[in-house]
Amino acid sequence: MKKINYYFRNLKLRHKLVLVFLLTSLASLGINIIVYMNLNVSLNKMDVVYSSNISLNNISDSLEKIQTSLTGFLETKGTDELETYYKYEQEIKNQLLDLNSLPTDNTSKLTERTIRMMTDNYLSVANAAITAKRGRNIMEYTKRYQECQQLYDYLNVYIYSLNNEQFKNNSENYKSLMRSIQYSEVLCLSIFAIVSVMNVLLIIFMTGRITMPLTTLSEKANEISEKSPEKVDPLEIKYNDEIGTVTKAFNQMLSSIKEYIRRIRAQMVTESAMKEKSLLMENHLKDAQLKYLQAQINPHFLFNTLNAGAQLAMMEGADRTNEYIRNMADFFRYNVKKDNEVVTVSEEIGLVDSYIYILNVRFSGDIRFRKVIDETLLSVRVPSMIIQPLVENSIKYGTPDPESGENEGEVVLSLYKKDDMACIEVSDNGPGMPEETVHMILAREPVGTDTDETKGIGLNNVISRLDLFYDGREGIDIISNAGEGTRIIIKIPMEQ
Repeated sequence: MKKINYYFRNLKLRHKLVLVFLLTSLASLGINIIVYMNLNVSLNKMDVVYSSNISLNNISDSLEKIQTSLTGFLETKGTDELETYYKYEQEIKNQLLDLNSLPTDNTSKLTERTIRMMTDNYLSVANAAITAKRGRNIMEYTKRYQECQQLYDYLNVYIYSLNNEQFKNNSENYKSLMRSIQYSEVLCLSIFAIVSVMNVLLIIFMTGRITMPLTTLSEKANEISEKSPEKVDPLEIKYNDEIGTVTKAFNQMLSSIKEYIRRIRAQMVTESAMKEKSLLMENHLKDAQLKYLQAQINPHFLFNTLNAGAQLAMMEGADRTNEYIRNMADFFRYNVKKDNEVVTVSEEIGLVDSYIYILNVRFSGDIRFRKVIDETLLSVRVPSMIIQPLVENSIKYGTPDPESGENEGEVVLSLYKKDDMACIEVSDNGPGMPEETVHMILAREPVGTDTDETKGIGLNNVISRLDLFYDGREGIDIISNAGEGTRIIIKIPMEQ
């Protein structure tokens, strides 16, 4: 015992703390493990106690829902009741897997097997009734439904009987388990109280050994906080343990603070000069940026210049040139003025007309474009720039290259009403779109990159803006088969 005491006194403070807290931590850990194991075992037992009753109640609930949905379907032939029936049919089949299916001498297990077999028979008869109902065989489904009702009543009797029997057995097990839990609770609390008292005594003993030098160190730290560190003298080192090491570090920190203050004062003078220079450079940079902005071309200058060219062509009698330049000016003006605005379908179609006119002038009328328009829908309001990108995609990917001389391709723009929705459809007779690309676009997944000219980039942009504008209430359909062209249909809510 003396050797242990001597060894303990000569330990470093850090080792003493590690040893003391290691012992207390191990004791606490042991108690926690014991408590955890007891609680875990008890909880697992409690879960098992009434699991059989819960399983039977779930089967009874599912059976009732199946009978209700079957009755509803046979009376109304509604698809909702049929969907509900198939849903709970699969659910009860999964629940029956927990019941016994093997021959046995145990009364409860035998009843479970009977319930399982009767339920399978009930589902078979119910499916036969549904089949007869679909075939309009009134006598057959009436007969089958009566059999289902009889089996349903028998099943409820068996489930109720088995549930009561198992509840009695489970209640006895629950009482026994509660007595075991109470005993474990008293034992664990007693052990925990003893360990807690031991921990408190050890902490009081150790804190008494280390608080005095730490109090001195704390007072010196308060002195630094209350007045300038430059006026505080370093601490006298009296111990060679960890407290002594902390004291040395404290003195070094105090010396570093004094040196840091000196360097900060010198740095402030340097930073003041540098800040003045930085402000001067920033002013020069802003001036350069302003001049750069002033040098940029104003978009309005572009279409104003085009308008001037159109007027000049008109004065010179060049009607086709005048019409071409006017369409170019309208096209650029729309793109500049209508950005992020709400427009009518009529304005969007006007932009498409200008775009097609420009292309036909460029390619000598080789663009085959047709419109089928319901004029009662021209006032429907939509986000700007949603039709022209679709037409552009169809011309670019759904028709032959106009420069190749082929002219079999045709693009059709349709506007019609269907199911209280205004439908905008752009179709072509081109090679079609891969099924994978269609799925990715409709799933709002990126197709290609910003530099990759793929069919999905314009569509993704249009779909994203429609989702934001209509809060996802619009409809997007893409119908495309290999060699049969592509149809892109935008369905817009009429109340918008």
